[in-house]
Amino acid sequence: MTEIPLIDEFLNYLKYERHFSPHTAKCYGADLSQFSAFLVGDHARAAGRVSSSGGSRPTTPTTAASAPSVSTVSTVSSVTGGSRAFASGDRATVLTETDISQKLREVTVDRIKLFLSFLSTQSYSKSTVARKLATLRSFYKFCIRRGYVSEHPLATIRTPKQEKALPKFLEVEEVNRLLSTPDDTTLLGARDRAMLEVLYSTGVRVSELVELDYGDIDSERQTIRVRGKGKKQRISPIGPTAITSLKRYLDLRRADARAATFDQHALFVNKHGQRLSTRSVRRKLDKYLAECGMDPSISPHTLRHSFATHMLNNGADLRSVQELLGHQSISTTQIYTHLTTPRLKAAYDDAHPRA
Repeated sequence: MTEIPLIDEFLNYLKYERHFSPHTAKCYGADLSQFSAFLVGDHARAAGRVSSSGGSRPTTPTTAASAPSVSTVSTVSSVTGGSRAFASGDRATVLTETDISQKLREVTVDRIKLFLSFLSTQSYSKSTVARKLATLRSFYKFCIRRGYVSEHPLATIRTPKQEKALPKFLEVEEVNRLLSTPDDTTLLGARDRAMLEVLYSTGVRVSELVELDYGDIDSERQTIRVRGKGKKQRISPIGPTAITSLKRYLDLRRADARAATFDQHALFVNKHGQRLSTRSVRRKLDKYLAECGMDPSISPHTLRHSFATHMLNNGADLRSVQELLGHQSISTTQIYTHLTTPRLKAAYDDAHPRA
């Protein structure tokens, strides 16, 4: 938590009422902490050059000419007893966390524009700036609902246009090569193959993969229960190849001498028997990418993109793929139609009388 009352109240709202993941709430908190630092004139902390312990981080300093002139306050001197001391010329200004909450309530459109100007000096990408603006929009929408502010300070602020990068996906042959790389004669190898098979067979997010429990797998019906964003659940089909890999992994797991000490709910566990983390899944994938000589930039999400692209290429309709991916809006799913244009062109050439 940030220890700034207004921000912490918002983060609790995200976690306990909106059911945002702890990771997402943490990202919102980081954006709002940066904005708060900017409001009180602590540009060093807002630029990420001051760590939480007060030490400096080696980054390119913002020059006086490029930094927006909002306040002469520039450096944190201490954080003690619920207050923060800022150096301002020859005097020190001590602000309590409640003072900072009040500054957040008093924000104007001009202050938001100055913050955007500040971000532009820090070489952030358009997508990162857009995310920070989205955080502020959500925060002030919350403040209006709670009666803390009367007008939305971002009402007239436009989000910068972003370049829409097409999602990266693997060809079927590449998927087959990757998925056959883990050695499934060992417990950990069988686990890794099962994980990769499930990712590609169902298109689940890696965060959804690691949340799977034993009871979420229905081998007879060949389905899994997925807990998606916002705690929304969906039932997703899973292919027989993935089911076979899961059964092999679970057989080896049950036969392990330490099985009784493993997490009895988690489907995928690490070598210590605890639920696997998303970071561990990424590390395992990196290992197999190196082993089979594939692009190291491939991520677990690439398998999700590959799932959606291959489904559409083989005739699945967009609405079905939307449901399988757990997308709230079909516009999110529509980006995959750009990847399937060659298939549509081929179908057009085969079917249209004047093609």
